[in-house]
Amino acid sequence: MRGLPGPPAPASPVAGANGPSSATGAASDGRTGGGERLPPRERLLRRADYLRCYRTGRRRQGALVILYFSPNGLDCCRIGITASRKVGNSVVRHRLKRRIKEIYRRWPGRGALGSIDVVAHLKAEAGGAGFGDMERDLLVLLGGLRGRRGGPERGSAPGNRGDGAGRQRADGAA
Repeated sequence: MRGLPGPPAPASPVAGANGPSSATGAASDGRTGGGERLPPRERLLRRADYLRCYRTGRRRQGALVILYFSPNGLDCCRIGITASRKVGNSVVRHRLKRRIKEIYRRWPGRGALGSIDVVAHLKAEAGGAGFGDMERDLLVLLGGLRGRRGGPERGSAPGNRGDGAGRQRADGAA
């Protein structure tokens, strides 16, 4: 019967097998540093950092994602992800954010980015895209940032500013 005092429950062979301090949980939840999650020092956490990237940073545009990037003066690259309601409902937006974070976390070239902040803004078209499409688009954009170190962005083609500036004359004169 319930409620009657009885012998204590037998101890589990693994202490805390169901709790977060178990042998499997401690390594996978990221609290002990043994997990695979993106560490907080590599994520943008403050609104001011996002605004700085939007206002003073450079931009690269893909089919599904727009990357804004700006130098941060730290010793590592940080990433932030934004999505408007045009992308989809909250379930879709959060799924896409998790996908971008995972693509970035697995990317072997993230250490070569240097000290920049990157904001990945999802376009409305990203809502119906698959993981492979998102991965291809994001890796192309991130690969273009490697070695930039937050420097000025060049257009897709030399002299392609749209206002006539930067064009070279055929005779080589400026």
